[in-house]
Amino acid sequence: MTKNDFAFGKENFILIAVSVVIIIIGFVLMSGGGIPEDGVSFNPEIFSMRRIVIAPVVTMTGFGLMIFAILKNSKENKNGE
Repeated sequence: MTKNDFAFGKENFILIAVSVVIIIIGFVLMSGGGIPEDGVSFNPEIFSMRRIVIAPVVTMTGFGLMIFAILKNSKENKNGE
């Protein structure tokens, strides 16, 4: 296979990998806080700033970067045409 057979260049793959890591970080920030030990009481920790504001923003940033990484034309493909 030659270099021109790939749909993405090296820069695209790096951006995709970074965006996957950012998405995973966002989901990790959303997680946590299992059922309390008594199993009945309400856990107000689900309404923390980290879970309802920061984590979704981080995750959506990762998805936005993923879209950018997929749509970005690599310099390698421009030179090959």
